[in-house]
Amino acid sequence: QVQVVESGGGLVQAGGSLRLSCAASGNIVSIAPMGWYRQAPGKQREMVATISSGGSTNYADSVKGRFTISRDNAKSTVYLQMNALKPEDTAVYYCNYKFVFWGQGTQVTVSS
Repeated sequence: QVQVVESGGGLVQAGGSLRLSCAASGNIVSIAPMGWYRQAPGKQREMVATISSGGSTNYADSVKGRFTISRDNAKSTVYLQMNALKPEDTAVYYCNYKFVFWGQGTQVTVSS
């Protein structure tokens, strides 16, 4: 069994910053692909940022230059540093482990 737990969401004003964390535990390998996705009300879930086992990163065009994904392999944890937040970044942010396992999500709300 694998558990994926996100933390760090909250309410922030436009232009502000938040840092999300995601820890995987249970029957895992410490180095595995992980990623952040988000789903806004009435919209489909979309990829925000992913990081491969080797550390290669990929970002949605809408967050390039503002968000940074990183990982701590020793802790099986991935982070999402979000800067210059916009109201359109408001969504539930989900963490994914190995393209299979999902966390419960953390709400990010950006006020204008």
